[in-house]
Amino acid sequence: MIIRRRLTVGVGILLATLTAGLGTALPAAADEAPTKASPKVELVLDVSGSMRTRDIDGQSRMTAAKQAFNEVLDAVPEQVQLGIRTLGADYPGDDRKVGCKDTKQLYPVGPLDRTEAKTAVATLAPTGWTPIGPALLGAADDLEGGDATRRIVLISDGEDTCGPLDPCEVARDIAARGIHLVIDTLGLVPNAKIRQQLTCIAEATGGTYTAVQHTDELSDRVTQLVDRAAEPVVTPVATEGADSCSAAPQLKAGLYTDRQKFGEHRWYRVDVLPGQELRASVSVSADRAVNNDYGVLLRAVTVHGREIVRGSESGTGRTDAISSGLRYPKPEQDGTDGTDGTDGTDKPAAETVCLQLSNSFSAPASVKTSPGMPVELTVDVVDAPDDAADAAAFGLGRGWWLLGVLVLTGLIAGLLLGWISRWRIAVWRTN
Repeated sequence: MIIRRRLTVGVGILLATLTAGLGTALPAAADEAPTKASPKVELVLDVSGSMRTRDIDGQSRMTAAKQAFNEVLDAVPEQVQLGIRTLGADYPGDDRKVGCKDTKQLYPVGPLDRTEAKTAVATLAPTGWTPIGPALLGAADDLEGGDATRRIVLISDGEDTCGPLDPCEVARDIAARGIHLVIDTLGLVPNAKIRQQLTCIAEATGGTYTAVQHTDELSDRVTQLVDRAAEPVVTPVATEGADSCSAAPQLKAGLYTDRQKFGEHRWYRVDVLPGQELRASVSVSADRAVNNDYGVLLRAVTVHGREIVRGSESGTGRTDAISSGLRYPKPEQDGTDGTDGTDGTDKPAAETVCLQLSNSFSAPASVKTSPGMPVELTVDVVDAPDDAADAAAFGLGRGWWLLGVLVLTGLIAGLLLGWISRWRIAVWRTN
């Protein structure tokens, strides 16, 4: 009986202690920031018949790829969810329709079991076609879901053999989904056509192309790309600009992505309080061949259509990104303590600023203009400078005074030189 009573008392004390501990621990847990989603990476390996070629360090391309994969799998960071997909690994026949469907997920995207992944790679043998486009679509589906960063690393030694499904167009369509998926490509053959295709795939999603001809180069580069996926990055928010200011999305400070067609106008709206400065910049990526002479214009206008300030940039003959930006400091309102001036306590009214993005890109008739080009828009609202009448409000920037000094110096120097020259001529005539 005594033992039972002591046991009951002990259990009661233990429960009370646990309850008290939980009561203090739960609020602390509730205050913790949510853990960031693990980055996702899928390695896409070309296992087509051409991978039998022995031209990488005296061994076949397939053997070099397997060695590199073993080293990469040993170095994958713990927080990365990694998967492996193959193309051309199973069908050895001549039926193009069947061969162009030959892509499968060899190892699912998730926490990595290194032994299992290495075993799966060891069973691969060069076999069939090169369906790069279908493989990229499959990899994009493998990486769907969640808010984690996503990266595809494509290793190939040849061009896609499954046209008319152009892998470059596939990459643009993937980028247009707004899921912030980056495709990096590695080419095992120094061929101009292969390089052009793999470069186009990478540029369409903001990725990189690398030519590799040695096993250690392949291993180092893939490891670097996997590590890069684990680095903290700011994930842009997908938005969709409107064709007028009244229908434009309301943006706060942050990084946004959108798509813009050739020659299209896109509108966005930002609220700016008195005493704040709007800073906006935009980059438009020419992810395909474009005609010479193009430009990007970013304007800030009022809701009534009056232009406040603009930023523009132009380029010619290159396929890359072109950027522009602007600043608009809004002065404090007349009133007490920077409020609306009624009783000194009301919150000041914000001004809605309309941002208009325009471009003057055009493309040859052979180039597809859809989906639109990638757009990255940065919006920031900060405290305005002490002098809100800064010339930056007129689009002149903060170096206007230096330009004025140079102009004035040139004018004075010109007058002095002219006077000295006239004096010397007059003396010469007199003598």
